[in-house]
Amino acid sequence: MTIRQPRPGGRARSGGRPTLEEVAARAGVGRGTVSRVINGSPRVSERTRAAVEAAVAELGYVPNTAARALAANRTDAIALVVPEPEGRFFAEPYFSDIIHGVGDALADTEVQLLLTFASKARERRRLAQYLAAQRVDGVLLVSVHADDPLPDLIEQLDIPAVVSGRRSATEPLTSVDSDNFEGAKAAIEHLLSRGRTRIATITGRLDVYGAQRRLDGYRAALAAAGQEVDDTLVEPGDFTEEGGRRAMTELLARRPDLDAVFAASDVMASGARQILRDKGRRIPEDVALVGFDDSAVARHMDPPLTSVRQPIEEMGREMTRLLLAEIASVGARHPQASRRLAREQLVLPTELVVRASS
Repeated sequence: MTIRQPRPGGRARSGGRPTLEEVAARAGVGRGTVSRVINGSPRVSERTRAAVEAAVAELGYVPNTAARALAANRTDAIALVVPEPEGRFFAEPYFSDIIHGVGDALADTEVQLLLTFASKARERRRLAQYLAAQRVDGVLLVSVHADDPLPDLIEQLDIPAVVSGRRSATEPLTSVDSDNFEGAKAAIEHLLSRGRTRIATITGRLDVYGAQRRLDGYRAALAAAGQEVDDTLVEPGDFTEEGGRRAMTELLARRPDLDAVFAASDVMASGARQILRDKGRRIPEDVALVGFDDSAVARHMDPPLTSVRQPIEEMGREMTRLLLAEIASVGARHPQASRRLAREQLVLPTELVVRASS
């Protein structure tokens, strides 16, 4: 291919907004070549790419993303749907870390992110109408409960979707999760290795599959150590600080002899710590304390909290990567073709971070 040098001067011949044709003429290439460069195609030589990029810069060309999206039957937007009350969303570091990961994955794209809450029936109906109108290309679902109707609705609408955390072992949608079972198991093994024998747990909401798996890991570690699982040492929580306080109060009333607590989130561990201190229990001398998430809450507690680190930002990045790949695969096939492909179930490893609380 012959590359002609750009003509001097940086103004478009049309005198108005530069066009794709003018960029092609300035770079000395065809219109299709310019389109491939702008869309990041690898099927362009470095010399050609440099010429096109120089022409784009000289002319001040801005791609018409709306027209491109319309031509491809795309909106260049995805929705992050949180079926939780706004108060919980802003109180828990988990959600902000997920958004950071999603933002990182979208940074080099032209895809817009829409955040919406859908914890109430009215919000879900409004979201269903919005999705049915095909105003987004795909959906990221975060913090889904087992009985939540949203995933099934999205499946019926045939919209690409990725779930953060499976609803069950047979999750039909593409999902990204952390290894909740092994993370909890490692936490209990750590407490056992420190000589703790009466280990309580504050669970998350058990209609969340991840909370179930953390409880399963707790039980499995005790059983492997030859300890009988005592249900008087198990108290349900709800992933909130108040839930942690309430559960810790119940546990101490029922089992004042407990010597360790594994809370299924750092936020609940923070609430449990307040009650332990109010009751005159020293941490870790009297009661060792372990959380889950390894959030900023864990690092700033006094004493700093031992916690199971789940790679939350990476989960956000991986969710977005999988969703964009699914959206692209739908666009690459005939519009009427079914998109029901094998769904990926990605599970990321966890890591126990030991600090002074245990």
